[in-house]
Amino acid sequence: MTDTTAARHLPTHTLGSTENGTLLEVGAVGLGCMGMSAFYGATSGEGSTTDETSIATIHRALDLGVTLLDTADMYGPHTNERLVGRALRSSGVARDDVVVATKFGISRAGASAGDRTIDGRPEYVRQAVDGSLQRLGLDHIDLYYQHRVDPDVPIEDTVGAMAELVQAGKVRHLGLSEAAPETVRRAHAVHPLTALQTEYSLWSRDVEAQILPTLRELGIGLVPYSPLGRGFLTGTISSVDGLTEDDYRRTNPRFVGDALDANLALVAQVRALAAARGITAGQLALAWVLAQGHDVVPIPGTKRVRYLEENVAAAAVELAPEDLAALDAVLPAGAAAGDRYLDMSPLNG
Repeated sequence: MTDTTAARHLPTHTLGSTENGTLLEVGAVGLGCMGMSAFYGATSGEGSTTDETSIATIHRALDLGVTLLDTADMYGPHTNERLVGRALRSSGVARDDVVVATKFGISRAGASAGDRTIDGRPEYVRQAVDGSLQRLGLDHIDLYYQHRVDPDVPIEDTVGAMAELVQAGKVRHLGLSEAAPETVRRAHAVHPLTALQTEYSLWSRDVEAQILPTLRELGIGLVPYSPLGRGFLTGTISSVDGLTEDDYRRTNPRFVGDALDANLALVAQVRALAAARGITAGQLALAWVLAQGHDVVPIPGTKRVRYLEENVAAAAVELAPEDLAALDAVLPAGAAAGDRYLDMSPLNG
């Protein structure tokens, strides 16, 4: 890191609550590290990225007050955790000043990226955490999520094993990812949860109906991933033609066919609203997520410093009631065309 004394500009948001002892204060904007190693394809030519570029982005994030770094064992697989670990060791930032979140529960044992199994068995939980600790080079994980709920293993068994990790000092806080309200309640009864991670953005607002009220009743924070709609809400994607062949968005239902055309029309309106404010469409979309509450910490992902800085600057954008009303009119819940994923079945736990 080139500047360890840089002023930290981000306000903080809080996951969890003091009532159940799960309080975790982090910078209002986190950094999703997945795309540095997986799923969005390799880049080439101008703007290409390497591990060094990604590490520089992580270092700059820490400079700016981003304290929540999000990864998972299945990103790569395994390579993203190693990358985050390398970045931390070379950052010059004290360990207690960084909140590292990782996940277990999706095994990519096959040769293909599509060869995945969901595993919530207690013995797998214990095996997975040791692997993550070794790859990250850490003695504890600050926030440990079950990446997807295993329909074949009672959530009480999985979270019971996760609770043992807290008792052993390997993990500080627990979370789930893409879990249904009743599953969240059952898990929280075994051991208090600090956060639920799920997709939430202007074009993915399903959580507002049942999930978000449940979290607030129980004192659990929300960590939205893909708060910029996998980059679509930035207004910079007009077709999949500019994406690399191995970018999974090429087959995402919202990026193809008639759904693409319908969603482009929606984003054009977001861009117009952003232009009227003198900010980018991505900053407006991210400011909207941040405006949903101080218990909400989005984790936009990027490989490059300039986009990171743009995202962090969104935390300074204050939206008036009329701004929020205008965005609600453009993108009410359910407005986006197409499913979030090609296969929605693993998201119903």
